[in-house]
Amino acid sequence: MEQAIDGFLRHLKIEKNSSPLTVKSYAEDVASLLAYFQDRVGYVPEARQVSVGMLRGYVAYLHECDYAKTTVARRLACLRSLFRFCIREEFTTSNPAQALRTPRTGRKLPNLLTIEQLATLLEAPPANEPAGLRDRAILETTYSAGLRVAEVVGLDVGSWDRDADVLRVLGKGRKERITPVGKFAVKALENWMEVRQPNPQNKDGDPLFLNKFGKRLTTRSIGRMLDKYLMLTGLDRQSTPHSLRHSFATHLLDGGADLRSVQELLGHKSLTTTQIYTHVSTRRMQETYEQAHPHSAKNHRGNS
Repeated sequence: MEQAIDGFLRHLKIEKNSSPLTVKSYAEDVASLLAYFQDRVGYVPEARQVSVGMLRGYVAYLHECDYAKTTVARRLACLRSLFRFCIREEFTTSNPAQALRTPRTGRKLPNLLTIEQLATLLEAPPANEPAGLRDRAILETTYSAGLRVAEVVGLDVGSWDRDADVLRVLGKGRKERITPVGKFAVKALENWMEVRQPNPQNKDGDPLFLNKFGKRLTTRSIGRMLDKYLMLTGLDRQSTPHSLRHSFATHLLDGGADLRSVQELLGHKSLTTTQIYTHVSTRRMQETYEQAHPHSAKNHRGNS
């Protein structure tokens, strides 16, 4: 089994050209399966020995451990991919994961910051110190371009075309897209570049956003940074770096942008993924109607 898994991870990295983050996520998922086999079954079977019953036991174990439905669904998707690879490489002749039902996760509406809340957040980092200028540039760029946090940390200095005010972004599946940057983000980036001090010994390219050691930031460090400013401003601490991306898309749609354009800017492969933001806009319109229209159900009840 270990040989098949090693080959699968190499396949993701080399043939599929998956991002390091994706490979790491798959590696953690298959490691969880191996740990289950070792602890609960007593041995690690070969790929051809893995049965539907064994995998059902693994899924039951995940539920026992109170893993979120989204985590269970992701791990099942990983196993299906793993066994498809095993069939191709003749480690086995069947895919036992194919028979397992993926738990329904539901469609969760994204957490959203209003334009006023965003203005408060974007002004929170101090403008008189390098770390504050960096944080302003990160927040402005994330919201202005609707970036995923992994895309933000992956930006290099060369990703920013100063003449055209656009970013070359490496998104999911290592697909590149071009996205415009607004004037506020451009100004924040220019201020950051004036104080940015890279580490000459840095072997990780020329990252745009640096930590205090002059090295590339991590997604976790950006999450901690955002949480600090949410606490400082008294905003909803349920917000995450992804909330800036959600807000970007929803504000565009509220402003009249068409769905296809928003899909391109977000780098979504499927229009269906982008359509979740139309539900947010519709919900907000319904709430406004209920609050303001004299013939809404709420106001009608109040006048009867």
